Amino acid sequence: MSAALGRGRATLVALVVVLAWLVVGGLAGPYSGRLSDVATNDNAAFLPADAEATQAQELSRGFIQRQTTPALVVYERTTGLTDADKHKVSADAARFAQVPGVVGPLPPPIPSADGQALQVVVPIDDAEGERIGTVVEQLRDITGDGGGGLTVDVAGPAGLLADLIEVFSGIDGALLLVTLCVVLVILLVVYRSPVLWVFPLLAAGMSYALASLFVYLLADADLVTLNGQAQGILTVLVFGAGTDYALLLVARYREELHRHERSWDAMRAAWRGAAPAVIASGGTVILSLLCLLLSSLNSNRALGPVAAVGIAATLLVMLTFLPALLVLGGRWAFWPRRPRYDPATAQIEHGIWSRIAGFVARRARPVWLITAVGLGVLAIGLTQLGTTTLGQSDLFTKRTDSVAGQDVIARHYPAGTGSPATIIANQAAAKQVTEAAQGTRGVADVRPVTREQTAGSGPPGPPLVVDGRIQLEATLTDPPDSTGAERTIRDLRATVHRVPDADALVGGFTATNVDITAAAERDQNVIIPVVLAVIAVILALLLRALLAPLLLIATVLLSFTATLGLCGVLFRHVFDFPGVDAAFPLFAFVFLVALGIDYNIFLMSRVREESVRRGTRAGVLAGLAVTGGVITSAGIVLAATFSALTVLPLVVLVELGTAVAVGVLIDTIVVRSLLVPALAYDIGPTIWWPGRLARTSRAEGRRDTG
Repeated sequence: MSAALGRGRATLVALVVVLAWLVVGGLAGPYSGRLSDVATNDNAAFLPADAEATQAQELSRGFIQRQTTPALVVYERTTGLTDADKHKVSADAARFAQVPGVVGPLPPPIPSADGQALQVVVPIDDAEGERIGTVVEQLRDITGDGGGGLTVDVAGPAGLLADLIEVFSGIDGALLLVTLCVVLVILLVVYRSPVLWVFPLLAAGMSYALASLFVYLLADADLVTLNGQAQGILTVLVFGAGTDYALLLVARYREELHRHERSWDAMRAAWRGAAPAVIASGGTVILSLLCLLLSSLNSNRALGPVAAVGIAATLLVMLTFLPALLVLGGRWAFWPRRPRYDPATAQIEHGIWSRIAGFVARRARPVWLITAVGLGVLAIGLTQLGTTTLGQSDLFTKRTDSVAGQDVIARHYPAGTGSPATIIANQAAAKQVTEAAQGTRGVADVRPVTREQTAGSGPPGPPLVVDGRIQLEATLTDPPDSTGAERTIRDLRATVHRVPDADALVGGFTATNVDITAAAERDQNVIIPVVLAVIAVILALLLRALLAPLLLIATVLLSFTATLGLCGVLFRHVFDFPGVDAAFPLFAFVFLVALGIDYNIFLMSRVREESVRRGTRAGVLAGLAVTGGVITSAGIVLAATFSALTVLPLVVLVELGTAVAVGVLIDTIVVRSLLVPALAYDIGPTIWWPGRLARTSRAEGRRDTG
């Protein structure tokens, strides 16, 4: 009777928990499709306030009536523009001026020296925000496709922004669908059950809904800045990490169902066994991501809390909602391979992982030496990685209208036309600053901003003076997002900074990219050591040792460098990418190290548990045999979910998705399966130094070495 009452009470508690979460999911679910409403993709908004480009941008506000982002509409006929072409340009320009959001009157079309192109600069009010994409689409509708040998493209900063907005506008549906399909297929393969896959997938979906709700509220309240990149990473991170945690809990639950007759007792034992590792894993990722708050870039500072909220929501759901679902499902959830109550065989492990454990025991030292050397060889590929600023033509994996237009501009005009560098300087030094700027290599032209120019009427007059300062516009010879343009900006800054009493500042689109690159390099030097220190502390607390955490961190760092080396070869010689963005190494480090250490946590927490009962070396083999299948499955799931980022036509996300997928597989298959267990087995009880387990295992160590 008491057992029946206990089962009934346990079922009731599980049912209440599930129903409560379903209500939460119903309220939070709609917010997953509204994240794009609170996202922004303005590079300048991500710069720190003390960046030179930011300061120049703030001062330049006084020189114009309204802040604008230029769209450059370029018409080209390689045999020379006809009178009909010129008439079309004039007619289109008149219609451009009537588009809501366009700041008129428009300047006259700019002919190329060779007579093959005409360019119309269309300023779009910055107040339009994300609606700039809609304005650009209207411009493209007006121009049409040209035809008859005439090509028309809309490029410039506004055209690029519109293409980025178009890419990120579909991120909610496309990426979520791909991620769900990937997770579903893998769960079906892993569980070979028509029922069990529903529980982890439902829990992962609940995690994403809850995370979306909190991220939406934070972004809507301007507490975080959400961009398309963070939005995409949130999706794959929640589903990938959530499925990992689910696999670990389900595997431990299946194991405990052999030992316990009642599913409630089995879940309680499974939760106690798996929860510390899951919490330590999630806590490591959360704290590592929060280290991004130390970044000087607002985009990095935003990604940290956004992704951390996703992991926190995932932990909460996987440790409450999923266990309740599994209790309600009982043994039938595993059909047709239902685990039977049989305590005598609960600890027996068969199959490939027992054989791998035996191989590690027989060849421990050669295994860890060979794998370490192999990873070191892969790390040589770092010489092929090469961080750079991705130019507009290199930003997308497919050719967009803005890319095609920029190529046309580069063929017929100084490539920096339409996106000049801005120079703010004291009026008294205007002449010297102008001469210095004109003498800088890579600068095609320097003109002052005049009152007539800002008003859009009349011929240019004397320079406009605001608070004792003037603004110059320097047209560069290279495309504004190229390495050559960035080099020119650095030279230009060095030149004008030397002008006495000028207090000159250089800003603009290219200067913003230069400052972002410098901030990214600073962030790597600051954040990477902090992340390593945080992980070391968590591992020391979890394993109650110092040597083991240091060795685990060393193996993950080796895996990280090997991953970047392999990716360097893949990006350059397989994908034909020009390099990686300056922020890529930091993002790759945070995700690879934080997520890679997860599998070592899953393994070593179980190894320690088994070592207490069996001794260290036997515990290593038992831990590897018991966790091998589930951790490998978890790694494949996480790698597959991050590889979903490669469906987006952005080189930055393709590179990040590829790097995390490759790194996770290296961690799972090589580091966690061979390197770490072989190293731990070879070292023996000393690996727990200076913890009590090392001292109590000395006798075992002497026997094993004797």
